[in-house]
Amino acid sequence: MKRGLALSSGFLLVMGFLAVEAQQAKKPPEKIVFTSKMGNVTFQHAKHIEREKANCKVCHDKLFPQSNAPLNYKANMHKTAEASKTACAACHVAGGKSFETKGNCAKCHVKA
Repeated sequence: MKRGLALSSGFLLVMGFLAVEAQQAKKPPEKIVFTSKMGNVTFQHAKHIEREKANCKVCHDKLFPQSNAPLNYKANMHKTAEASKTACAACHVAGGKSFETKGNCAKCHVKA
């Protein structure tokens, strides 16, 4: 019985390792463009990955779920996110680890 349990545990360990490796092998997009009436926002994914030293857990899945569903940000997103320190406002808020969104619209929003 112990041998069967050890084999099962070993198999699960190998399968878990392969699943993690497969997830890491997926190359994330360099950038993501969000359309907005205030001017499109280009999220530089590669730069954020570099800043966080490739620690994807900083944002995923707590702040941004990883799925094939489109990210759907609506009007008044800033106030809602800032109040709950979610989405971009987890870092881009007064006292956060990056520039505050308030008063810095042109840093993200670019009109064509």
